[in-house]
Formats: sequence, structure tokens, C-alpha cells
Amino acid sequence: MPDAAPAAAACGTGHTRTISVRKALLTDVKPLVGLINGFAAQGIMLPRTEFELAENIRDFTVAVVDGELAGCGALHFYGPHTGEIRSLAVRPDCQHMGIGRSIMEALEAEAQAHGLRSVFAFTYIPDFFAKLSYREVDRRLLPAKVWKDCLRCPKLQCCDEIAVQKIFQENDSAILINGEDIPANEPVIIPLVGKK
Repeated sequence: MPDAAPAAAACGTGHTRTISVRKALLTDVKPLVGLINGFAAQGIMLPRTEFELAENIRDFTVAVVDGELAGCGALHFYGPHTGEIRSLAVRPDCQHMGIGRSIMEALEAEAQAHGLRSVFAFTYIPDFFAKLSYREVDRRLLPAKVWKDCLRCPKLQCCDEIAVQKIFQENDSAILINGEDIPANEPVIIPLVGKK
């Protein structure tokens, strides 16, 4: 994956600027906190602390415009076959200029370079992901480990995010149930958890 992918875009000031997409650095933590927590205050992302972001900085890819953070996204692994695209955000004055798509392309390239067969995300904007060949999936089919982040979400009992998934190989007929590969032509038994 190239460290920088130049592209022209106007971002808030009306003149052409250069956008570069790269892996995040520890010096990006403070601007990441501001960007992510700005959206968290609107109830559309989970808040993140400086400590959490520093601890997971290797997951993050950022878009930078003239030295300022314009957007971010993270790739978090859930086993050897699948990962989650998370914390995807673009500054409001930089939206609709291809920055989100550029971040997604970098994250997908990273996922494929690591041998992942699929990635998934939770979103309020499924149309954005549909343009990138994601399909809506039943959230119950995603790895159980995903739910650890949900435990601190204020919408835990009334989640309205939509689960989307992209399988990288067109001829891959397997689906992933709790991180396990299940061929699509085999019956799937999902154990029920809870009171009898």
C-alpha cells in the first residue's frame, strides 16, 4: 500500500489542496480524538479516549489535507479471515470529495495484504458502503467478539446501525459465522444463548 495517494480536492476553503492517505502516527492521536468524539457527541460513533487511540494507533489510516487531519478509519482484526472497518469519519467541511472512499480503499488493500477474506462494518450510511460493493448482512452472523465494543454503547438495547460486509473473492461462497468459515452449501446451526 503506498504511503501517500495524492488527489486534488477543495476542503472548506474553496481552493485546491492535496490529500494524502497514510497510516496514522502517534502525533495524530489528539486530532483523531477531536474528529471521532465530535461525531460521538452527535450519537453516530462511539467515543474514544486518547489512551484507546494511542493503544490502537496501528489500526488507523488517516487522510491529511495540507498537514491537517481530514478523515480517518481503522481496520481491526477478528481472527485470520475477517476484520472490521471502524471509526470511519471525515471532517464535515471535507465530505463528498472522495476522502472516505480513499480511506476505505487503503483499509481494504491493507486487509487483503494481511490475507483477510472479508471485512465488515456497522454504519448509518449503507449507501456509501453499497457503492464500494458491500452488502447488508444479519449482524448475528458476525464474530461474537464484535459485541465487546457494543457493551459500552448507549444504544446497546436499541441498536439502529446496519451491518455490512464485503467478501474480497467473488467466487468465495463461504460465509463467516462467529469468525468460522462455513461453506454456503452446508447447513448452518447457530446455538441460541440465553434462558431456556
